[in-house]
Amino acid sequence: MLSTKEKEEIYEETRLYPYPAAACIDALKIVQHHRGWISDEAIEEIASELDMSVEDVDSVATFYTRIYRKPVGRNVILVCDSISCMVMGYESMYKHISDKLSVHFGETTPDGRFTLLPISCLGDCDHAPSLMINDDLHNNLTINSIDEILEKYQ
Repeated sequence: MLSTKEKEEIYEETRLYPYPAAACIDALKIVQHHRGWISDEAIEEIASELDMSVEDVDSVATFYTRIYRKPVGRNVILVCDSISCMVMGYESMYKHISDKLSVHFGETTPDGRFTLLPISCLGDCDHAPSLMINDDLHNNLTINSIDEILEKYQ
């Protein structure tokens, strides 16, 4: 069930829009902020709160790459795989991260510390290759800088 706090926050967002369904992405972000991910049950409850169908809420949730439909680690690593990052060494950066953490895209480290995911563009092409951990953008990556960056996240 949605908590009282989640419902209050969703209600506050719906007041900003002409109809409740317009707050769908905000509602998903609110629930994810509190829970770390969006379960099927949460989709159903959000749909009820916003007077939407479950299918419509699920279609929004699955469209956005930063809405997580399964549990993720404490730190989510989004590795940019755009053409700019690819040209600037994305593949070697991904391989290094994957080898260092012993995970591939879509997987979470056994200790729950990191989840590794691809993202099609971080909009940081002039500083490629780039990645984002949680809300922190890291760019001009090298193998050494990746090691230093990962050590900062517990």
